[in-house]
Amino acid sequence: MVANKFVLRFSSALVDQPVIYHLVKDYDLVINILKADINPHQEGYVVLELSGDSENYNRGLEYLKSTGVDISPLSGTIFWNKDRCLQCGACTSFCPTNALKMDPQERLVDFDGSRCIVCESCLDVCMARAVEVRF
Repeated sequence: MVANKFVLRFSSALVDQPVIYHLVKDYDLVINILKADINPHQEGYVVLELSGDSENYNRGLEYLKSTGVDISPLSGTIFWNKDRCLQCGACTSFCPTNALKMDPQERLVDFDGSRCIVCESCLDVCMARAVEVRF
């Protein structure tokens, strides 16, 4: 079994194509969609975990490349500097997986790296620059 996380970027011509469906049906791959932004007639992206047996996995990646989907491995990790954090909580409202969350009792931000999908949504909103990507 092979499993990896990817960012798939779709051109406006591809967003209405059943690409994910074919990965499941034709290549017997397991898809775990972590985040997506797909709109008709616009570019879009999907952050997903793709897993399956080695042969189908490789065939599925070749299929994606042949359709023109831009495939990038999800690389890097988010580093949260607790000492630099202002505890404002702005990042928590943008984190789609609750990797960054605010404890309602203590009003303190906490980071759970195991939940992070490295979508980078938190980077732009952190005024203290306490969140960064490390490659």
